[in-house]
Amino acid sequence: MKLKITLVKSPIATLPKHKANVAALGLRKVGQTVIHPDNAAVRGQIFTVKHMVKVEEVDE
Repeated sequence: MKLKITLVKSPIATLPKHKANVAALGLRKVGQTVIHPDNAAVRGQIFTVKHMVKVEEVDE
């Protein structure tokens, strides 16, 4: 199982911790989508920036 993560809100006026998590996920621009494996580390990063991303499950 993989997760499709899309950045829907800009991280400009957010905490440095949130900016770092968005960058660690590989997201640079609003509307950009990345695919990551579904594991605890990625889920934790998503949880900290859940108000800025949209997450979908992908079967691959």
